[in-house]
Amino acid sequence: MTAPAPGPGTPGSTPGTHVPAPPAAPQPGDSGAAMPATAPLPGAAPGTPYAGSAPPAAAAPGPAAGPRRTATPAPASAPTPGGASGTAARGTTPAAVWRRSRGVLICLGILLVGAVVLAALGSGSRHGRLDPRSADPDGSRAVAELLQTRGITTRVVTSAREAAAAAGPGTTLLVTDPDRLGDTQRRAIRSAIDLSGGRTVLLAPGSISLPDLAPAARTKGDALDGNLDPGCALPAAVTAGRATTGGGHRYTSTAAASACYPSGGHPTLLVLPSGTRGGDTVLLGSETLLLNKKLASEGNASLALQLLGSRPDLVWYLPSLTEVQDEDPAQEKGFFELVPRGWGWALLQLFTAAALAALWRARRLGPLVTEKLPVAIRASETTEGRARLYRKAGARDRAATVLRAAARERLAALVGVPPARAHEPAALLPAVSTRLTDGQTDGRRDLTALLFGTTPADDAALVALADHLDALEREVRTS
Repeated sequence: MTAPAPGPGTPGSTPGTHVPAPPAAPQPGDSGAAMPATAPLPGAAPGTPYAGSAPPAAAAPGPAAGPRRTATPAPASAPTPGGASGTAARGTTPAAVWRRSRGVLICLGILLVGAVVLAALGSGSRHGRLDPRSADPDGSRAVAELLQTRGITTRVVTSAREAAAAAGPGTTLLVTDPDRLGDTQRRAIRSAIDLSGGRTVLLAPGSISLPDLAPAARTKGDALDGNLDPGCALPAAVTAGRATTGGGHRYTSTAAASACYPSGGHPTLLVLPSGTRGGDTVLLGSETLLLNKKLASEGNASLALQLLGSRPDLVWYLPSLTEVQDEDPAQEKGFFELVPRGWGWALLQLFTAAALAALWRARRLGPLVTEKLPVAIRASETTEGRARLYRKAGARDRAATVLRAAARERLAALVGVPPARAHEPAALLPAVSTRLTDGQTDGRRDLTALLFGTTPADDAALVALADHLDALEREVRTS
């Protein structure tokens, strides 16, 4: 064992010589366990240690001894308690779990922050079909802003009561979805039509709402063409020219009315006189021309401005799902009609995200590989299984019948009895008796009771029956 260099105060030592750290404490059973870890050098100042377990004489330097460094072995690492289980335990520490899952958590955090930011940015805007505050393609903000530049004031209401209260001679009342209204709401709108003296514009009214809101008009199917020519002398239609009024309902009227934009001989725009104060009702078969995405096409903008801007005030009625509905069961809405728009896309996105996450985190399995495995089944397995079933059911009669029938068939083959007569006592018993010793049977081997007897009384008797049948078969076989 190499002794370390002498420390300060030791004869022959050089100031500044590095003394290595003591090695690890000896383990139980080591040969050097009895040597103290440190001891003072001979002649050294008190408190000067030396490392290792070499005798002090080995540390004495020679005449020409100079400073030298000796390598000290690294301390042996202590064994992990529990062996391999300690390694497995380290994999479930909080630090290891964080290292494995931090990527997923960071991605989820980014998605959550992005969703919050998008929700915050979009919280101040309105979304909805035909909503004059919505800038979406299916919104109607563009036509509302054009009306505002012409001095038309637009007011949005969401209940029939508010709409009827706001209607008047200088008001245009726009009902965006007449067929959604219940009986109570339709009566309120009808009262406003009769008494206001203003204009009422009904967007795509169908057979549900027409009898209450415009009794003189009826639907005549759907218009297939999208863009149609005016085909009438109505100033608003003549000025606008070709417009997108098709794709919705067509109408017919029993009263004098201005019928424009015909499709298949029936108009898609109908202007009817209404009430007793000089008002009128406009039936527009399609709401497409009021949408942001279609307003700039053909003469849609001109026609929309003239139909909605004939009065200084515009009341834009958006029927709300929160509005009180009629108690008539026919007017009750189904579940899917009450679900807000956009939930279908949200569910599709969630499903897609879940599928991508499953593909990402699922185990990567290669192609299926066929492997020929040897199949080894003991010949007695079926017999043992059947016997266990008989025992579980307590079917000693059935088990005894099976044992005796099998024994009779084997004995018949040994004594030359035809298989068809193996179960006949008159044919089998004499032939078996002749094969036995001296042609006699003792009391233990009563052939009639053995081969054609009654059901054993218990399991022990059943086992004895099986043993006696085996013994009888062996004796006949060897005789």
